[in-house]
Parts: sequence; C-alpha cells; structure tokens
Amino acid sequence: MKLATLNNQTRDGQLVVVSRDLAWYADASRIAPTLQAALDDWERCEPELRSLCDELERETIPRERFHERDALSPLPRAFQWADGSAYVNHVELVRKARNAEMPATFWTEPLMYQGGSDAFLAPRQDIPLGDPAWGCDMEGEVAVITGDAPAGCTEEEAAQSIRLVMLVNDVSLRGLIPGELAKGFGFFQSKPPTAFSPVAVTPDELGDAWDGKKLHLPLMVKYNGEAFGKAECGVDMTFDFPQLVAHLAKTRPLTAGTIVGSGTISNKLDDGPGKSIAEGGVGYSCIAEIRMIETINDGKPSTSFMKVGDSVRVEMRDADNKSIFGAIEQTVVQA
Repeated sequence: MKLATLNNQTRDGQLVVVSRDLAWYADASRIAPTLQAALDDWERCEPELRSLCDELERETIPRERFHERDALSPLPRAFQWADGSAYVNHVELVRKARNAEMPATFWTEPLMYQGGSDAFLAPRQDIPLGDPAWGCDMEGEVAVITGDAPAGCTEEEAAQSIRLVMLVNDVSLRGLIPGELAKGFGFFQSKPPTAFSPVAVTPDELGDAWDGKKLHLPLMVKYNGEAFGKAECGVDMTFDFPQLVAHLAKTRPLTAGTIVGSGTISNKLDDGPGKSIAEGGVGYSCIAEIRMIETINDGKPSTSFMKVGDSVRVEMRDADNKSIFGAIEQTVVQA
C-alpha cells in the first residue's frame, strides 16, 4: 500500500492512496482525513485503506492523476522526528577527517538526535539558504514511521510498531554544526526543515527488499543532474530499524506518527573509505562524506557545499527499475 498527502491548502493536507505505478490516486478522506489520523486509528484504518488501494488498482472507483509536485511530505508535521546514525562508517570518516578517536561505544549504541518536526519541506519544495557560509548539505536516508510503542520495548516489539517506510533528505548546515556541538547541547540551528519522499509505503509493498529490519536496495542520489550516490541501504548498516526504534523508546513511549531516520546511507569499499561512482565506487549520500575523504587523502576538501541554484534528487527504484517512493527533488534558493 502506498500513501501520500496532497496539498489542499490546510496544514496537514489530504490523505490519498496511490497506485503502485505512482500514476493515480484516490481520495481516502472518508477513512481518515490525514495520515496522522490514520496512524492514530491504524487498526480500523489500515484494512479500509488497503481495500481502497485494491479498488484503485482494479480501476473500480473514481481516480485522479497523481503528480508528485502536488504532494507534501507524507506527514507535513509530526509529533516526533528522531534521526539516527546507523551507518557508523559515516561517523568514522567524520572523526578520522579531524583526527578524532572513535569511541568504542559508537559500535554498540546508536547515535541519535531529535530534529525539528513542526514543519517539514515538501518533496519538491526549494531549500532556502540564508548564508552560503552555513555549508548547506543534503543527506540521503531511509526513515520509518511508527505506531505506538511502549517505553522500554524490545527490538521485536519495535519491529512490530513499524507502519510505513519513506525516503529522506535531511538538510544539514555543516558550517554551523561544530559551534553548536562545542556547546555540548546538540543540533538546533544547524538542522533546518527536512523533506521526505512524496509517498510512504507499507513494508509489505517492498517485497523481498524489506527483511523486517533493513531495506536492501540502493539509494539513488543525483547532484546537479549527475549521479552522485547509489549506496546500498542494507550494507554497512550497523544498527537496523528495530534497534533504532528500541533505542529511542528506552526511557519514554513513542506515539503513533513518530518518524525514525537511518542517518546518511554510507558504504565502505574494500574495508576502507568509499569512492565516487566515476572511480568505480557507489558514491555518496551527502557532500560532507566526499569532503572527508578528500581531507584524509589530500589534507583538505575540494568539493564545495551546496550553493544557490544547486539541485538534489533522491529516489529508490525496485528490481524492475520502477520508482517506489517517488523522488525528492529540491533546488537551493536564497532565503
């Protein structure tokens, strides 16, 4: 089942079901007016939404053309957005580039920060940038949306709480991060609004690519129209989604509509730093990573962060080369 939220000029949008080929949609507001409302009443809404999806595929109900440009992020705002750093290779490179030791606990306990969830960017919405010195970067990720999960839940319980899967562009302002972290109180200004894919899908929609814990497909990232990354999401993922969800719920319950991100998708190559696609590697899901590798190899970075006019596209395709979630497609503009 594929779900989306259309922009109907209200804050939380209109819930629709979307055909598997992303060509058509049917209004789902008689079942639930918004995705959050559906998640709040999932036991009742899920079977009704699935039935509506089946009718849409059989073309037995009224339908409209689905245009990704009309979609908001599936949850235009959320009660909670927590982003992990499941690909420890990414963290290791960051620290190596600045000659910092890697604490042993990074391999046994996930890193996670709580992002701003009151206003997400739409998947085709421009990224406003106030100052190029802020170091604007994209971060291609996968995220899950959970139902309710109790505090202290097991990884098995966490896995059962996963309702939907989607893609992420977690915009970061790299130039502001060091100063904020130095204060010892975490990210805030350095993490502006995030964007999610036009469509969120139930795990069963992913077939064998979803094993209940990880998504085993490459994340395709284009930067200014050129292939930039195709990292395999199921490779080098130190902490899987049930582990991330259980970590988040260690001391507090999670409410339906909680979004949990994987962190930047990052692959090693021959047990070392990755390489660009042009060099035979799988590339990168963010600019910071290629800058880290340049620093390690050359003593300084040569790739600049995003500037006004630069664009990014994040997408995932199935074994038949069909888009699963639609594409996040954004351009940086002057704020």
